[in-house]
Amino acid sequence: MSSVPDVDHPAEQSEVDIRLTAANVSVSARVEVVHDGVISVRPSAGDFVGPVVGTGDQVEVYWRTADGHRAVPAEVLDFESEPVVRWRLTITGPSEHSQRRDAVRGRIAVPVTADVAGVELTGETMDLSEGGIRAVFEGFGLAPEAGTRLSLVIGMDDGPVRASGEVVRLQSRGSRWTLSITFLHIEEKDQDRLRRRVFQALREERARLSD
Repeated sequence: MSSVPDVDHPAEQSEVDIRLTAANVSVSARVEVVHDGVISVRPSAGDFVGPVVGTGDQVEVYWRTADGHRAVPAEVLDFESEPVVRWRLTITGPSEHSQRRDAVRGRIAVPVTADVAGVELTGETMDLSEGGIRAVFEGFGLAPEAGTRLSLVIGMDDGPVRASGEVVRLQSRGSRWTLSITFLHIEEKDQDRLRRRVFQALREERARLSD
C-alpha cells in the first residue's frame, strides 16, 4: 500500500472527521502520527468519546484536500482515555475522493416545539445532532414546505436548547408531520450539549449490547 500524505492518508497535524460506522456518528480529530499504515489521532470531542469506540470497530477517515475531500477506511487498533483521549487506526483499504459527511444523527427522543410564523407545533425528535433534527409534530394549519424557516426549543435534560432552523423535508401522514430540519443558528455551547447527548446514548447502547 502506498503512503503519500494528503493522498493515501491525511497528513500529520491535519484535521480530520472520523465516522464510526456501527455507531452512526462522526468525531472531529487531529492527526498526530501516520506510520506503517497506522493513523494516531486525538479526538476533539472530549473525554466522553473514549467508551464509544472498541477495538476492531470499523471507521472512515475524511479529510480536506486542495481539490475536495478524500476518505480512507480503517479499523480501531486500540484506544486510550487517560491521560488524553487517543485512537490508533489501521488503514484497511485505498483512499478515494469523497464528499465530507455532515454531522450524523443519533436516535434520541426528546420533546420539541417549533414556532412557524407564529403557529406553535409540539412534537418529539426521532433523531438529532448538532446540525439538525428529524421530528414528528402534531399538525396544525398549513404544513410547512421545504425552505420554511422556524424557531425551535428542544427539551434536553440539562435545560432547553434554542435554535433557528429551516425545513429540508416534510412527510405528512394525516395530522402527523415528520420534519427534517437543519439548524441555521445555534450556540456553540448548545451544539456541544447535543453532541454529548448523542455520545451518552451510544455509551448506553454499547452497555446494553455487552450485557
